[in-house]
Amino acid sequence: MRSSYKEKDVVLLLKNITGLVKPQSTEEREKLIQSGKHYCEMLPVEYVPSEKYMEAYRDALKNYAGQTANAVGRLADKIISVKGKNVVLVSLARAGIPAGILLKRYLNWKYQINPAHYSISIIRGMGIDKNAIKHILQRHKPEDILFIDGWIGKGAIQNELEQAVKEFQGISPDLAVLADPAGITKFCGTHEDLLIPSSCLNSTISGLISRTFFRRDIIGENDFHGAVYYENLRETDLSYQFIYAIEAEFVKENREIEKTFDDRGIDEVKRIAQNYGIADINLIKPGIGETTRVLLRRVPWKVLIGKEFKDDTALEHIKKLADEKGVEIEYYPLRHYKSCGVIKKIADM
Repeated sequence: MRSSYKEKDVVLLLKNITGLVKPQSTEEREKLIQSGKHYCEMLPVEYVPSEKYMEAYRDALKNYAGQTANAVGRLADKIISVKGKNVVLVSLARAGIPAGILLKRYLNWKYQINPAHYSISIIRGMGIDKNAIKHILQRHKPEDILFIDGWIGKGAIQNELEQAVKEFQGISPDLAVLADPAGITKFCGTHEDLLIPSSCLNSTISGLISRTFFRRDIIGENDFHGAVYYENLRETDLSYQFIYAIEAEFVKENREIEKTFDDRGIDEVKRIAQNYGIADINLIKPGIGETTRVLLRRVPWKVLIGKEFKDDTALEHIKKLADEKGVEIEYYPLRHYKSCGVIKKIADM
């Protein structure tokens, strides 16, 4: 798969489907998704941010590069203590790719190891790319594999992983992430709802590739899941600028940022659903990263911001996006998360 990343940083086990799928508007896709069509069978038109929004991204990078680097270091230390130096990083495309590259570079910088790093597709409701897993297993021991993502929202992908790896003996379903406000995984840099600046953008911070795609008329039985390369966005590519900015903040002794909960993020999501009469919890996307995704590529109903985080600078880009799109912001007593995006029901469109 072509991307703007170097192969020494990541090997993308994806099929290049550039030119084979016509992108669809956000509104069109949303109606199809809520009518039953799977999101992985379509691709969105990539959102081009305004200059005002890009200012918010640059502020986020400046203000949160250090905390993101700290989360990378904390997670890398945990990985070494549990998995050892033979670890094989398998990031989940596409939000997991920058996290995987940063972990690979940190492990090389601090521990003088150069772990293999692959990126593969996993799709909620469809499962993991089995051909990609088989490809990796031909080259590495199953017990060395560790899955990487950027953050955890509700935990849907963690649940998907647990089901997907059952047929692959020896592979752990553990998911390592930079931020886990849902309180699910032991492999995380922090349990805080951390603003990871790469969550603010789409392909221009993810190697110029699309989200992953799976449809049987294009993805054959022996193919990897697909993705598109956006050559037309090359001039606005910030993928390595982001990597270098975080890498510049690496330190060898990382401060501990711990937060404990008496329940899990999914419990808070269920309470939100009950309070607003939402039958489908898939319409509720908690956490900074997921809220941003809702605003960038779904049709939002409203954004919830934690009352105590009303003036938190980590939410500036969310406020600007919501303002640009005319989306209501409501201040709400969130516990696990700083923000939550709620998708509009098709009947209300």
